[in-house]
Amino acid sequence: MSNRFRVERDSLGEVHVPADALYGAQTQRAFENFPISGQRFGRRFIQALGLIKKSAARVNRELGYLDGDTARAIAEAATEVARGDLDGEFVLDVYQTGSGTSSNMNANEVIAALANRILEGSEDAGAHRGDRVHPNDHVNFGQSSNDVIPTAIHVSARTAIEEELIPALEHLRALLAAKAEAFDGVLKSGRTHLMDATPVRLGQEFGGYAMQITRAIERLRHTSAELAELALGGTATGTGINTHPDFARLTIEHLSRETGLAFREAEDHFAAQGSQDACVSASGALNAAASGLMKIADDIRWLSSGPTSGIHEIRLPAVQPGSSIMPGKVNPVMSEALMMVAARVAGNHTTVTIAGSRGNFELNVMLPVIAHSLLESITLLAGASRAFADRCVAGIEANEQRARKLLDRNPAIATALNPYIGYDAAAKVAQEAAREGRAVRDVVRSRGLLDDETLEEALDVRAMTEPGLPAKE
Repeated sequence: MSNRFRVERDSLGEVHVPADALYGAQTQRAFENFPISGQRFGRRFIQALGLIKKSAARVNRELGYLDGDTARAIAEAATEVARGDLDGEFVLDVYQTGSGTSSNMNANEVIAALANRILEGSEDAGAHRGDRVHPNDHVNFGQSSNDVIPTAIHVSARTAIEEELIPALEHLRALLAAKAEAFDGVLKSGRTHLMDATPVRLGQEFGGYAMQITRAIERLRHTSAELAELALGGTATGTGINTHPDFARLTIEHLSRETGLAFREAEDHFAAQGSQDACVSASGALNAAASGLMKIADDIRWLSSGPTSGIHEIRLPAVQPGSSIMPGKVNPVMSEALMMVAARVAGNHTTVTIAGSRGNFELNVMLPVIAHSLLESITLLAGASRAFADRCVAGIEANEQRARKLLDRNPAIATALNPYIGYDAAAKVAQEAAREGRAVRDVVRSRGLLDDETLEEALDVRAMTEPGLPAKE
């Protein structure tokens, strides 16, 4: 055998593992079994695995199941995993065993190997050489892949939502709210079915966008609270076999301190391991946020269309040339990027929904793809929202002159005539204005339907953007 490999053994026999790898036989087998996508778990998921193993080692020391040196070595090694120092050792494809056992063992083997190196480097190394840290017996003590992986999904998704996505959305919401205030005096045509409708203020439109983001944040906070419930302690099937009754509670207390977020043990471990309903719910909240962002990004794209043959009621910052052949063309690229992210999140939601339904009896068997899809959606939404806020929303300007020009020719303002001349007469005015390209005001005057004072009162465009009716005489 080449000196580039070493021989490792597991319950199935010998395996050739790269000589410099910290992982062992079970990781290598999984690496060879699943050469599928080349996609690996990201930073958040590996961080969660490291924190779980670190917290478990400390609790197993408190409970008397690990000696102090072994527990400290495991905790130190797990800290390196959580910190990201060893991400290159997590080599497995996302598409693997449905329980995520391969990735749990990847973590166990890497942490055990590093813990042994730590012990061998200590002053009393001789006392440990014959009692090496074992991936299953020590690092995984009191645990099963079946409760560790669901726990890692909840921990990683919740920390990513709280630390990445919600702050990014709050930043976007603040910029949209600022634009709503700045644009409050800009009168423009409303549009329904993409057709001219009664007047609105540009600030009202942006205020609506800001409220969409506010509601998205509220949904995410709700789902974050749901993800606080952890499966740890259920071990293989939810019964808690081979774990101390206090292990889960104490380990979760450690996890809460490590993350700065309050987690709790699952009220029912069979539900926590046999289903992934909380993840499906979380994906639903992400999907709702993506749907809202799609609407906002697309509206802004339409409102900026032109500059000569579109709506062009707002101007977007020019962030890059828009064409390789048309000089001077600038496109709404930040909207387009955000819309593509929204589409991807919708696809991920379908994946999580289908995967969540595969909770056969005591275990969901599509856990890795749930983890990958959830975390990808969170990362994409956070990154795209912040980029859209900074590179697009912050620089939007109102084209007030264009908005007013379009509004003056909008036949839908005839709606305000209904209380004065009735729907049928107002409809004829609107039709004539649209057919002849004239202002509604001019048509009313030419038909002699209202005196000038009443006409000005009826066609007060600003007043049309608020609730109200003419006073009864």
